[in-house]
Amino acid sequence: MRKFKQPISKDKYYISRTPLSRRQAIRLVETSYLTAASALIWIALYYFPVGGAFFRLALPLPLALLQVRRGRSAGVEGVCLLVMLLIALMGPIRGPLVLFPYGLLSLWLGWGWSKGINWWLSWAGGVLIGTLGFLVRVFLLSFLVGENLWVVITRAGALLLERVVDIFNLAFVPDLFYVQIVALCLVVFQELIFVLTLHAVAFWVFPKLKASIPMPPSILKSLILWDPV
Repeated sequence: MRKFKQPISKDKYYISRTPLSRRQAIRLVETSYLTAASALIWIALYYFPVGGAFFRLALPLPLALLQVRRGRSAGVEGVCLLVMLLIALMGPIRGPLVLFPYGLLSLWLGWGWSKGINWWLSWAGGVLIGTLGFLVRVFLLSFLVGENLWVVITRAGALLLERVVDIFNLAFVPDLFYVQIVALCLVVFQELIFVLTLHAVAFWVFPKLKASIPMPPSILKSLILWDPV
């Protein structure tokens, strides 16, 4: 007898998957878009000769915003995705440099702002992460280019120290130790201004994106709180 083949049911090859909820879909989309925005800012900061200060200020904010809006796991996923994306675009050495300090700083600030911790603590932690990240980045870039880039910072510290000695007419001859201390203080001061500016920009912008950060301390309210006419 002639055998007829039974039609193959599509149900046998159908893999049942639980559909994403609306919240999960929005979280996935936000993670993708904010990570892509951070990657574009990093590439612009690395290759564009102008706008470095603006790109540097904007770089930690998208992933910090993601963590404030969608939780810590979303922030960690965003940073990991950012590193993998930049490794694919820029290579295994220059890509991970985004972690120092911008990726780690975005994780710290996003966690602190989502938990509502005091500005003094988030500011101090951000300055510490920023300073250590700056030193790590200088070390890695020095290794890549084959020159000691810390010399540039040391020269700036030496010039500042010499100017202070001249202004106050001090009978003091600075040696290398004091020059290194002044150079490190310049880095710390830079990070103090940078992290405080990140707090101020986030305080102004995040509420418009349905995210909020804690109120500034009373001593900083006159500096941070402003109402343009």
